[in-house]
Amino acid sequence: MIKKLIFVYNADSGTWNMWLDVAHKVFSPATYPCSLCDLTYGIRKIEPEWDAFVRKAPVPFEFLHKDEFLAAHPNTPFNQFPFILKETANGSPEMFIPAAQLNDFKTIEALKSAILEGLLVV
Repeated sequence: MIKKLIFVYNADSGTWNMWLDVAHKVFSPATYPCSLCDLTYGIRKIEPEWDAFVRKAPVPFEFLHKDEFLAAHPNTPFNQFPFILKETANGSPEMFIPAAQLNDFKTIEALKSAILEGLLVV
């Protein structure tokens, strides 16, 4: 049973990093390194469709930036960002949706469908 999903962005936390990300999205969107950010956030705010999905999610979602995740899990085997982990009853995070799959999603609907399908399988 999945207790929660942990979303880890390929971006660092902090105001300065947020502004760098905004600039990168505006001036060079094709090379922006975080497909998860790109899908779920516009230039400066969360996409309304994603926000509504998060609020009604069937399990809790936790969102971390890359630096926050690495500080909390310094010995992690997960090193291809972004990704989504699942936390099960035993408490150890396991891969739910890896970077390669996230990078293939072109719409929020595709991401939402993969999440819901993954939750049904478990």
